[in-house]
Amino acid sequence: MGTGGKSIGAVPALTLLLSFMACAQAPSQVPGRTITMAGNPYYNESDSTPLDLPDSVWRKVLDPEVYHIAREKGTERAFTGALWDHEGIGRYHCAACGNMLFLADSKFASGCGWPSFYRTEREGSVRYAEDRSHGMVRTEVLCGRCGGHLGHVFDDGPPPTGKRYCMNSAVLRFRPQATAPEPPR
Repeated sequence: MGTGGKSIGAVPALTLLLSFMACAQAPSQVPGRTITMAGNPYYNESDSTPLDLPDSVWRKVLDPEVYHIAREKGTERAFTGALWDHEGIGRYHCAACGNMLFLADSKFASGCGWPSFYRTEREGSVRYAEDRSHGMVRTEVLCGRCGGHLGHVFDDGPPPTGKRYCMNSAVLRFRPQATAPEPPR
């Protein structure tokens, strides 16, 4: 019962509960300090030191969708992810560990239904592995810090690289910036 003996109602109460849950997973930032993720001590947007943790640890600190894609090599359905058609100035980070992956200026509209980029933020921000699942031979893209599955890269992207990094939205976190970051050298 709410104030005055009136019921809050199921929908507003659920909305309030979900808002609190979303805040618990939101990155926190204090000016001049490293960005971290509440509940995930391994999330750090300024650290590129490789992490070698068992999946049992990741299962405890990642939300189920991020865990499924990053650790079990899942895929979100095309055109359903929050970032597939997102635009903005900033950087895209690994949702599991915070590793810098892509600059927003390398994102392009590929029409495939997943966020697509033509280059990585820096050398070593991702790793590659051969993927022979689903009767195909593809190049899997893994986070260079935590080894989490991000998506695949194809040779049908725009100049100057000709690459299309086709990533899952759920394993990306966008960090907006007031001005465009410097591209990699």
